[in-house]
Amino acid sequence: MNQPTASSSGSRNLFDTVWDQHTVGQLPSGQTQLFIGQHLVHEVTSPQAFEMLRDRGLGVMCPDRTLATVDHIIPTDDQARPFADGLAEEMMSAIERNCIEFGIELLGLDDPRQGIVHVVGPELGLTQPGITLVCGDSHTSTHGAFGAIALGIGTSQVAQVLATQTLAMNRPQVRRIEVTGSLADGVFAKDVILAIIRQLGVQGGVGFAYEYTGNVFDEMNMEERMTVCNMSIEGGARCGYVNPDAKTVEFLRGLPAVPEGEEFQRAAEWWLSLASGPHATFDDDVTIDGTAIEPTVTWGINPGQSVGVGESIPAVGDYEVEEQAGVAEALEFMGLESGNPIRGQAIDVAFIGSCTNSRLSDLREAAAVASGRRVSDGVRALVVPGSQQVAEQAEAEGLDRIFSEAGFQWRAAGCSMCLAMNPDKLQGREMCASSSNRNFKGRQGSPTGRTLLMSPAMVAAAAIQGHVTDVRDLAEAAS
Repeated sequence: MNQPTASSSGSRNLFDTVWDQHTVGQLPSGQTQLFIGQHLVHEVTSPQAFEMLRDRGLGVMCPDRTLATVDHIIPTDDQARPFADGLAEEMMSAIERNCIEFGIELLGLDDPRQGIVHVVGPELGLTQPGITLVCGDSHTSTHGAFGAIALGIGTSQVAQVLATQTLAMNRPQVRRIEVTGSLADGVFAKDVILAIIRQLGVQGGVGFAYEYTGNVFDEMNMEERMTVCNMSIEGGARCGYVNPDAKTVEFLRGLPAVPEGEEFQRAAEWWLSLASGPHATFDDDVTIDGTAIEPTVTWGINPGQSVGVGESIPAVGDYEVEEQAGVAEALEFMGLESGNPIRGQAIDVAFIGSCTNSRLSDLREAAAVASGRRVSDGVRALVVPGSQQVAEQAEAEGLDRIFSEAGFQWRAAGCSMCLAMNPDKLQGREMCASSSNRNFKGRQGSPTGRTLLMSPAMVAAAAIQGHVTDVRDLAEAAS
């Protein structure tokens, strides 16, 4: 494996190093034409892109750098074909047909590697430090956990990458976000990213790539880093990443798409050399005290509208004038009153899943809370693993039995209720405790349905109690 040489001066950050290594040229528009190392495709944003290729008589430039999976529209209970939803069946048939015609490998429902696109990429070792990776999905930033530049793109850009293996885009600035200290018990990666977005705002990252650094990220495992990077886009950032380290190398060791033996050792040395140098410069720096972060819950209609579980719902007057209309809209839609504690807010549905929080460690954290307990009467609770591989691992550990015995529904791998482009939807004004990434109006399938984002452990605690609960209270009760 011949790798480009990383900067050894110690004055460059990873983003600039990787960007420059993948620059094909500068376009007249001022944009950079970037070579794309890996392209991930799913069934929702690809049909029109493939039609664009057909209309122009074009093929796929690098089918060996392209992988497709199905996740968004597939049912997580009855997966018999044809699907009951005609549109879902049409999309499924389209990606099957397109992948055959254009020579792209597809992880279909009968493939044990199938799952959510941002779960299977890392599982297979396709996501590696120093690469550029794109997908027609906004949460592609997930893959930045490995020290990759990972970008969500639109359908026309999907066509562009399929045809040319390059992408035209503006170069963002780079903001370093350092989270210091250590997290308290009961505080997870989801709480960290919600706290970051709360502080910087949902538009705070516009024009930036985020580099996450500091002791909190050093202590996180790779799945936790993926959770944080996943929601970079919710803070307005173009992407987010963590510098590769020994944990990155060990995660990748032995995965299907990763080299072996001496080649792996050479790759590992190069991966580690990409990390931002000790004198690296950034366009902006932010420092957050990790010890001050507590379990966090959203109360509004965007991921920046959140509070710690011990806090009360804010008042309109607590915000800057330009934000007050949005806060008032959120409170009205959610049916919440300023000054009331978020703890104790009743829920109707609990959802553990999504590309943010459906990996094995997420399920372990939730199962630890659910073990020996029962879902509260009147709460509908779903656990949806992020891939068939995650499901198999969880079942081997008996996590599915823990959830089932507690009253959760154990489902097949897919996006499920995160965006509800499948049968898993909220009904009417239901309130959902969700481990997903967006709490927008209508996001979970009902125009009037309401979403409270939180960690998987917090979702499990809410399901057991029937209302928003500090997961630490259940841990204390069990001890």
